[in-house]
Amino acid sequence: MSKRNLALIGATIVSLIYGVTFTIAKDVMPLYIDAYGFILLRVGGSMILFWLAWLFMPKEKIAFNDFPRIIAAAFFGVAFNMLTFFKGLSLTSPISAAVIMVSTPMIVLTLSALIMKERMQKRMIFGIILGLIGTAFLILYGKSIGSATNAGLGNFLVLVNAISYGFYLIIVKKLMDKYNAFTFVKWIYLFGFIMVLPFGWSQFQTVEWALVPMDICWKIGFVVIFSTFLTYLLNLLSMKELKPTTVAVFIYLQPLFATIFAISLGKDELSLVKIGSAILIFVGVYLVTQKKSVQ
Repeated sequence: MSKRNLALIGATIVSLIYGVTFTIAKDVMPLYIDAYGFILLRVGGSMILFWLAWLFMPKEKIAFNDFPRIIAAAFFGVAFNMLTFFKGLSLTSPISAAVIMVSTPMIVLTLSALIMKERMQKRMIFGIILGLIGTAFLILYGKSIGSATNAGLGNFLVLVNAISYGFYLIIVKKLMDKYNAFTFVKWIYLFGFIMVLPFGWSQFQTVEWALVPMDICWKIGFVVIFSTFLTYLLNLLSMKELKPTTVAVFIYLQPLFATIFAISLGKDELSLVKIGSAILIFVGVYLVTQKKSVQ
């Protein structure tokens, strides 16, 4: 099997893991551990794994003037990103959260135009507007079953998380061009852990571990090892063989996997609002990500 095919399989597995994570993390929060306490576990566990992995990687020295960018990446890509996402997921449904996350490519394009002064075509602007309308409908009217205690606020927080992740992708781009990923990612997670510690420590302390079922412990481990550490390794493999734009397209598979998994377990249900919102978002994403036609 060619390296490209292996990379495509790796990118698909990443989307599958992320899609499943929406429901698995929802099973843990907020019944057994609240959102911020769960984030402390995820970031702390992943930080340890990244530092251990770094021991076996080529050693590089980071320039001192790159640390402010690393700290900014830790804030937008780990701390603020995860705090808003997990809190939002604890209030909304897996399908709604997954659909909103598809708006990330459009957000990145918009931020690139505003921050990096990249020119946008009318088609892209129209796609962004469609995607925002779909996201707005999902936030305002995408009610959910089960333990979705406040779907509107939860959907809004997931959208804020997507915006934060968009900033992270722009900030981290120069670091990826300059260093081996493991050179700086361990620092990103170390600073991120320090940032989430004040928010998650009190919730982490209140967890009664003796009452946490073994299957929930396995799900916590899945989020730490597979949803964070392993997906990053697979993305590294994919980005070595594929263009970043190709890898980004695989985020569109996440709602599909999240929907199949959530509905198969009875954790969520489809509705006309969710279907309509998803169609608007996917059409918007399609318009935004199409290459410029050759005249």
